[in-house]
Amino acid sequence: MKMRYLALLSLLTAATLLPPLARTQVPVFKITPGQSTIKFYVKASVELQGNFDKWDATLTFKSTDVTTGVLDIEIQAASVNTGSGMKDGKLKGEDFFDVKKNPLITFKSTKIVQTGPNTFDVPGTFTIRGVSKPETLNLTVSGIGTGTGDIKGTMAFDRKQYGMDSGIPFIKIADRVEVNVSLHGERISGPPLALKP
Repeated sequence: MKMRYLALLSLLTAATLLPPLARTQVPVFKITPGQSTIKFYVKASVELQGNFDKWDATLTFKSTDVTTGVLDIEIQAASVNTGSGMKDGKLKGEDFFDVKKNPLITFKSTKIVQTGPNTFDVPGTFTIRGVSKPETLNLTVSGIGTGTGDIKGTMAFDRKQYGMDSGIPFIKIADRVEVNVSLHGERISGPPLALKP
């Protein structure tokens, strides 16, 4: 009985030494797709640009330190929208996104590096048509310190490195593809992030 009492006492003592809930809270952000876009642009003899209509993005943190953040973007490849049914059909096909075999285009950050008061480099793993390679998003953030703001960024990649070697009939296409993200985020709970001035 005495041993049981001592064990209970030690558990209660340990519980009082745990940090308060407020100390364990982390910033929680919500990305609102209705106010956000993911677009792409390729230099071509005929305009080749568009956006994706269906995607999801999450921004999570392990602490208030911005470098602990993880940005995940998951795009439904078949939601590509260039405004042209012919171009969309070609991009969805085997020569480009190959959406039947690879329905998702993803970016998962490996770290976040603050490069200025409101600029960040976000290296990560980019996957398209089943091929994964390291790429970097360069971001600019507005509204820092207000709890709500916009994250705008650009990432460029060589389409041929991802197996997209073909072209579109009668259209000359460059190898470089530019992806532009515009994400509207809002801190819905937790403390603000600690950023370098």
